[in-house]
Amino acid sequence: MELKIRDIILPSKVIVAPLAGYTNKVYREIMHLHKAGMVCCEMVSAKGLLYENQKTFDMLEVGDEGICSMQIFGSTPEDLVVAAKILDKETKCDIIDINMGCPVKKVTTTGAGSALLKDPKLIYDIVKAVCDNVDKPVTVKIRAGWDHKSINCAEVAKMIEAAGASMITIHGRTKSDLYSGKVNLDYIKMVKDAVSIPVIGNGDIKSYEDAIEMMQYTGCDGVMIGRATLGNPWLIEEIVDKMEGRSFSAPSKKEKIDMLIYHFNELVKLKGEKIAVLEMRSMAGWYVKGMANVKEYKRGLVNIKTKDEFLELIDKYLINGDNDD
Repeated sequence: MELKIRDIILPSKVIVAPLAGYTNKVYREIMHLHKAGMVCCEMVSAKGLLYENQKTFDMLEVGDEGICSMQIFGSTPEDLVVAAKILDKETKCDIIDINMGCPVKKVTTTGAGSALLKDPKLIYDIVKAVCDNVDKPVTVKIRAGWDHKSINCAEVAKMIEAAGASMITIHGRTKSDLYSGKVNLDYIKMVKDAVSIPVIGNGDIKSYEDAIEMMQYTGCDGVMIGRATLGNPWLIEEIVDKMEGRSFSAPSKKEKIDMLIYHFNELVKLKGEKIAVLEMRSMAGWYVKGMANVKEYKRGLVNIKTKDEFLELIDKYLINGDNDD
């Protein structure tokens, strides 16, 4: 059965989560090329949009990336309505997502993210106000609850649906869990059983087997994958192909290196050489997991300052190094 967000049909049931510092336009385009059903921009602050922060607006550029969701966080209906209107009228995104699940302290101390789970009535008011003031479909991301004494994801999900949202993503942990322990699939199942709108499961998906287990156990309509896609867009392709009954061939070493170089070159076009080099210092290591000479390569990443130095490093340790992967 196809996955629809209101009137938008997603080409696959695998969604790429917003990742701070990573899911820029280039990253999202790469995920789209590897069969992501939807990609999500980095989470942006409603207040950053209200105050016309240039860095925040720079994160809103949408390219050739298929169906794109933009995620905002805030703590009041007023702020989130104004921010959502900007996304609705001034960007090319297809979906507006409200984050009510982020457990990071700098977000929750402002009353945003998973702090909202402590006030279901406020959640309803926010979602209703946003849905009433934008044309694009609105979705919401939540966690199971603030802590294990206050698991309220089913109640919250019902209120989100009643307020007019078109989809819910549920991370199967509480705020207090952060990212420790294992994701609890029962929480995702509780949300799926509580509502009729699509439910996306999130948390700990690192393989096709993880994705299938989550979908079969919970009945969720799709899965959202985050950090496991770093340097491995082929994971999306593998899950989609196997879900749809097709065979999948793992990428060769050459394909991985070619994608690494493509990613870097596109990032240079988007952000300029200096920033691209800085950002690829953290990204570039993910592409080469399991290859020989990785230690030397990663050690060299710390000192590169130019595009030529980056390409020379790849050539020295990955292309001409002693490995036969």
